Amino acid sequence: MRQYKLAEQIIDQHDLNALADWLQHNPQLTKGPLTLEFECQWARWIGTKYAVFCNSGSSANLLMAYAALLSGKLKNRKVVVPSVGWVTTIAPFMQFGFEPLMCGADKDNFGLDLSQLERLLQQHDPAAVIAVQVLGVPMDMDSLAALQRRYGFFFMEDACAALGAEYGGKKVGAFSAMSSFSFFFGHQLSTIEGGMVNTDDEDLYHLLLMLRSHGWLKDLPKEKRSAFMQKYHLDDWHEPFTFIVPGFNLRTTDAQAFLGLRMIDKANAVTKRRTENHLLYAKLLPSLEWQRWSEKAAPCSISFGALARDRAHRKQIVAALDAHHIETRLFSAGNLGLHPFWSERYGEFHDEVSDKIHSCGFFLPNNESITPEDVHYICNVVNSV
Repeated sequence: MRQYKLAEQIIDQHDLNALADWLQHNPQLTKGPLTLEFECQWARWIGTKYAVFCNSGSSANLLMAYAALLSGKLKNRKVVVPSVGWVTTIAPFMQFGFEPLMCGADKDNFGLDLSQLERLLQQHDPAAVIAVQVLGVPMDMDSLAALQRRYGFFFMEDACAALGAEYGGKKVGAFSAMSSFSFFFGHQLSTIEGGMVNTDDEDLYHLLLMLRSHGWLKDLPKEKRSAFMQKYHLDDWHEPFTFIVPGFNLRTTDAQAFLGLRMIDKANAVTKRRTENHLLYAKLLPSLEWQRWSEKAAPCSISFGALARDRAHRKQIVAALDAHHIETRLFSAGNLGLHPFWSERYGEFHDEVSDKIHSCGFFLPNNESITPEDVHYICNVVNSV
């Protein structure tokens, strides 16, 4: 019987054949020219000046958090973090000694509740805010931008699950000082593992390049390397192995960049299919709550997220889906403020919408293998409960 999977391999046989052929020519496998080409094409597709390819979306968030800390752009170490998203959106800020302030979820798009956000801004004057574009359903970016103008916070986007989603004709990930993307299996596009940080800020870009690779100068433009060498009165002989900041090794490979370039070739088609499926799910599930978006937004989801009436109703839906070989799972991680990594340090965080997502949320499949007929079938199963 047909299996309806939450995730299918976007890296297809044509991609694997092309990769195998490329490998036969003994190319450079470590980070090299293909990484640079992929970064340039990805930045162009998203609509930013720069992009830095790394080994995962979680590492992209790590780079963003540390770059923000070292940038000199923050007035304090307070940062607003989302209750709905993923643990590695929040964890780097905890690891680097920030004071995280959790914000509840919007009742429509499940991103940051902007009313709660404004209260946190008024009460705590945080330097930074990181928002998740939850599952690829964009937030109200106009209202968020108005808050940023009013309170002057440093804004970061976690768009790891939102590749291809748009707001006002502009791709998510292009609204912030820095944004993160994930190319993990099951996301819209994949390099097996991999992530990206996008930015328009040249100084942040150079900082990200250094942080990704040990903190050294080697990846910077020649004039920038020379400026650092003069600043610290160093002999040119030391330039390749001079470490400016305490960095990491979060690099990926040209083999993954090879796949990334092929992903860009299919990105528009992938976005179209996932968006169409998402809109059809919303049309066919009128009796459920699900993420909603403004007329300016175009969602491109990794899965369609919905809410059952209560825990018992979710169990009934999950049982029906299982019986029809339709994969499902918890809505992301539910309310992150109820997980031990948070609650043992700061106490449990409760919010009406976040708690409901935690207790009632579930996923329905949305990927390139899911046709409109499949969406009708899956919705009929859900609606029969």
